Amino acid sequence: MSQPHGAEVLDPGASRRIRPRDQARGRPARPGHGHPWLTLVAVALGVMMVGLDATVVSIANPAIAKDLGASLSGLQWVTNAYLLALAVTLIPAGKIADRFGRKRTFLAGVVGFAVASLAIGLSGGLGMVIFWRVVQGFAGALLQPASLAILRNTFPADRLNAAIGIWGSTVGISIAGGPIVAGLLVENVNWESVFFLNAPLGLVALLVGLWVIRESKAEEASGSFDLPGVALLTGALFALVWGLIKAGEHGFGHATPLVSFAVSVVLFAAFVWNELRVERPLLPLSLFRSVSLSAATGLIVLGFFGMFGTIFFITLYLQQVHGMSPVEAGVRMLPMTGIFIVASPIAGALTSRFGPRLPLALGMGFTAAALFGLSRVGVDAPYVQLWPWFVLVGLAFGMVIVAGTEAIVGNAPAHLAGVAGGLQQTASQLGGVLGTSVLGVLLSTKVGDVLVGRLTESGVPGGAAQKLSGTGGLVAQGVAPVPPGTPEPAAKAITTGSHLAFMDGFQTSLTVAGAVAVVAVLAALLVRRGSTPVDAAAAV
Repeated sequence: MSQPHGAEVLDPGASRRIRPRDQARGRPARPGHGHPWLTLVAVALGVMMVGLDATVVSIANPAIAKDLGASLSGLQWVTNAYLLALAVTLIPAGKIADRFGRKRTFLAGVVGFAVASLAIGLSGGLGMVIFWRVVQGFAGALLQPASLAILRNTFPADRLNAAIGIWGSTVGISIAGGPIVAGLLVENVNWESVFFLNAPLGLVALLVGLWVIRESKAEEASGSFDLPGVALLTGALFALVWGLIKAGEHGFGHATPLVSFAVSVVLFAAFVWNELRVERPLLPLSLFRSVSLSAATGLIVLGFFGMFGTIFFITLYLQQVHGMSPVEAGVRMLPMTGIFIVASPIAGALTSRFGPRLPLALGMGFTAAALFGLSRVGVDAPYVQLWPWFVLVGLAFGMVIVAGTEAIVGNAPAHLAGVAGGLQQTASQLGGVLGTSVLGVLLSTKVGDVLVGRLTESGVPGGAAQKLSGTGGLVAQGVAPVPPGTPEPAAKAITTGSHLAFMDGFQTSLTVAGAVAVVAVLAALLVRRGSTPVDAAAAV
């Protein structure tokens, strides 16, 4: 059986092998070059920047708004600009990594992410912050699929799941520590320091990566690049994500998201037609002949739908309804984010022994149970009623991301590892957008329906309650719209009614997310173990 191009067999002499180029030059290979575990360290340092960025920005947003005078919509674009750039670039970036080299692409992403982070901290206005967030998204797209492809082409089959588990744990550590680190920096330094944090991480990742990562690329990916495919897929994803973002702002019945969705459907159809006729497609549709890969892609979307939506609303609940500071909220969420550190290697071990089906089904089952449990909490729920569900969400997140990643990357041929990594990351980003936008629309709609009633039940006079009916956007964030100078009894009644209305929307959203997770459990039964990296390549 032949070994795939770029794959390394893990043996005691792996790090001491002589490269053909070094032999020709009469010099030994440098120590550690191509060593799988050292390569994992370099990759983990890079993805740690992205993991930190996933949570630190949400903590820094209020300070950014205050310092730069940002409106709510402007502040939303601090997050959405990054998300949009990331989502539309991931699959093309995976193809770039396969063709031009995974190491080269990964390190370019590391440098770009660190430089963009520095530029954000040095920006003097909101417009520049948003611009550099777009650049950061492009860099993150180069970094993430390439990191998975590097692992796929470095580790042998029997240790790939363990490597992915450690990779996931690194993301978990950074996600878990992000809120606390960001809270401390924002409260004691400034919001800019949150972004400066990526500079030293990026520098270390670059230096280690240059030394230890062995370059690999897919020879099959050489030749003409599918530029029409890149344009059509980028446009289709842009229209889809733009529509989702606008639906979160205006509702799904508004003209802007409806037109965006229609454009997305047309462009996706054109993309499929293009991919079926070109010699070297951007996204080979033959990948989706694998039922396991297709189902796992859908599960990543559904898993992130429930999990990201939950994290978003729980953060609002803790800070706005319970009145916690960013650091206090971050500490309270540690059972959710911290358990992911443990869940990832457990998921890797389960996947190695039983395949991805069991951990995926367990993960989505845990998600459903946690969401249904959280949907029953009240305004003044003590922490003891929250943390067990947080633990379950964290376990579920680790199960789904590790097993889902293995199912997608493991069921793809080795020469398409970068494309498969991009597909996995695109699915996760789209799931996150769907979770926050769809569930956000449900929450806002429910709040609008019950707000006046909840205010009057809490003692607010009918006329005053009607005047406050237009503040549903604030209430949907957990904010009580108490006018300045309101007497204490009236302020308390407005706060009580607003929080009750928020909880009605909170409970509705999480109930729907729980139902989606139940459906995902059934989809998990379709997933089977992927081929090994060596076998997959040899079979192609």
